[in-house]
Amino acid sequence: MPIVAAPSTSTAAGAFRQTCFVDMPFGRKVDPKSRIEIDFDQIYDKGIRPAVEQAGLSCIRGDQEDTGGIIHAAMYARLLLAEFVIADMTTANPNVFYELGVRHAARPYTTIAIFATLGAPPFDVNMVRAIPYELTDGRLADASAQALIEAIRRRIDAALKSPVAKDSPLFQLFDHFPGIEISHELTDVFRDRVAYAADFKNRLATARALKPVERARQELKAIDTALGDMRTAERGVVVDLMLSYRAVEAFAEMVDLYERMSGEVQDAAVVRQQLAFALNRRNGPGDRDRAVEILQRLLVTHGESAETLGLLGRIYKDRYKEAAQSGDVSAAGWLDEAISAYVRGFESEPLDYYPGINALTLLAQRDDPEAEAEIRRLAPLVTYAAVRRGGDKAQDYWTVATVLELACFNRDQALAQRCLPRAVMLARKANEMWMLKTTRDNLALIASRRRDEADARPVNDIIAALDRAAQE
Repeated sequence: MPIVAAPSTSTAAGAFRQTCFVDMPFGRKVDPKSRIEIDFDQIYDKGIRPAVEQAGLSCIRGDQEDTGGIIHAAMYARLLLAEFVIADMTTANPNVFYELGVRHAARPYTTIAIFATLGAPPFDVNMVRAIPYELTDGRLADASAQALIEAIRRRIDAALKSPVAKDSPLFQLFDHFPGIEISHELTDVFRDRVAYAADFKNRLATARALKPVERARQELKAIDTALGDMRTAERGVVVDLMLSYRAVEAFAEMVDLYERMSGEVQDAAVVRQQLAFALNRRNGPGDRDRAVEILQRLLVTHGESAETLGLLGRIYKDRYKEAAQSGDVSAAGWLDEAISAYVRGFESEPLDYYPGINALTLLAQRDDPEAEAEIRRLAPLVTYAAVRRGGDKAQDYWTVATVLELACFNRDQALAQRCLPRAVMLARKANEMWMLKTTRDNLALIASRRRDEADARPVNDIIAALDRAAQE
């Protein structure tokens, strides 16, 4: 039986679920052209809210805010941060149109415009793919309500699947339009979500700490199951779960979780990077080819970064090691590819030491003057980057592990011995013991290039200590 409590239904329906904010007039309003009195509350209750809730989202209208603060601040927070917005353009209400413009400037997709067929929408929004609905004496008849429900459901379902289509004219017309990014923590209307996210992180941390690791994996799967449909789950919750699977080396589960995410979450760069990481570690048929394709696409769409190129370098490094172990003639080619990716990653972000230290350990595998010259160029830069992050006294595992690898690389045994216990402590503190294995593998590459057994012994002793710690 799981020891970590599953989220309650009420919590999952609120803070956990994605939100759809409905931007529309309230009560009864007279259409200025047709002079028909329209019951917008009835349209919301009979057509809009059922569609949103049937899609698995949390539905809220502007007059339903209960924040205790300024209503305009709450409304703009919803427009900027809600995963979905439905805007009813009927009667050409100026407030609705102004708020629709705010949303279109903030988010490229998941904005759904609707209007009653009393007249065509204004010319300026004709390019917006709006959903029409029919009214009878200003109200939704049963058949019209069902048609509106089905149309909204189809639009939401399509947005929850990949690829996500842009529905903002600004994002459609202008490449690299920046949009608006603000944190949920800055807004009172999402305080329930922020509190839930903190509680959820604690539950995940408790699960990751379980021993043996198989028990931790089972507990994370139980949390996963309790969360339900991942397509309608809040983005932060899904990403946190994916990273927790990574912490316990549940790489197949990471891939499976990705396949169940919404299209918008799948499209996020960090999620695609983690998918590539998981595919490489799982290493099933075609996994590494798919991982390389994902990372290459990220380089095209998001430009060069230390993270993307570092992950690409890791794939090539793994292929190099496998080819070298089997005596495959392609090993040298994979080595060059890995070095190139790591160097590009470090040069794209010179303060990110991760691709730099990997470039150094791989360059040492090439016993030639060109590689030695590159080592002399990169080594002080990588050292500087690690020192800038705190060096051997840093609170971050990767920083200390990098200093440990640099110490072994430079035969500084005293520094290496200072870094070893701190690295193990930080890995345990993070409940991410797989990180020790990554460091161990890098040190094995360094040891493999030592002159003899005596020269390699200090590094091998550290490798043995990391192996013992990783198994505890």
